[in-house]
Amino acid sequence: MRIRLRDAVAAAAALFAPFAVALALVPVRADVSHTNVALVLVVVVVAVSALGNRYAGALAALSAAAWFDFFHTVPYETLHIEQRSDVETALLLLVVGLAVSQLAARARLLGGVAVADAGHLARLHETARFARFSTSPDDVAAHVRQELVELLGLRACRFERGSLLGHPARLEQDGSVTVPDWVWDLDRQGWPEGEIELRATSGGHYEGRFMMTPVPGAPVPPLEARLVAVTLAAQAAVPLDAPAPVGSGG
Repeated sequence: MRIRLRDAVAAAAALFAPFAVALALVPVRADVSHTNVALVLVVVVVAVSALGNRYAGALAALSAAAWFDFFHTVPYETLHIEQRSDVETALLLLVVGLAVSQLAARARLLGGVAVADAGHLARLHETARFARFSTSPDDVAAHVRQELVELLGLRACRFERGSLLGHPARLEQDGSVTVPDWVWDLDRQGWPEGEIELRATSGGHYEGRFMMTPVPGAPVPPLEARLVAVTLAAQAAVPLDAPAPVGSGG
């Protein structure tokens, strides 16, 4: 019963919290950029996801995108958008909101602040924009590789496409690290030696992997940073999974 009650509360919050926040920001919409409004609404999505489940998070993401459109794009108080930049921001709000809602629902210990750090949100937002408009999947992979180096404090990182070779340690979707035959205790043991694999998948399809080399003896980044890294890798996989343009060679 407790779980059903919590999920019911989360569903109600998913519907009303984005509305309340978007409405509260109306008096300052002339002074606050649309990107910052979108980031605030993503924080609301994360909070709802941490309270409830992934379905509540997805509903919150849809609600946030709709109320952002209604209150903060011209013409106001309609679901019509005139400016292309506003369309892009609304779509990115929805995509990033859905992504971080799944992360927060997967690990509720993030609470309402896990991915709410402005730096993490900005990193996800900018990478989603880069992936959406880049014409080269390799450029997207290179962009994500650099983001991973900065986010996780890595000594080096490279991207591999193609089949899997070897059995390196792996950064999993839940932010944990596994090595062959057991789960690695990051808090007690730190990063394992050698390269660590982070797979890039899209729609369940493996597209490649980032091979990350931590700085020896460096502290392990917090869970929220590792979960953001997982999302960045998934963003890199999307253009790699896209069908080749008609008329391309092959």
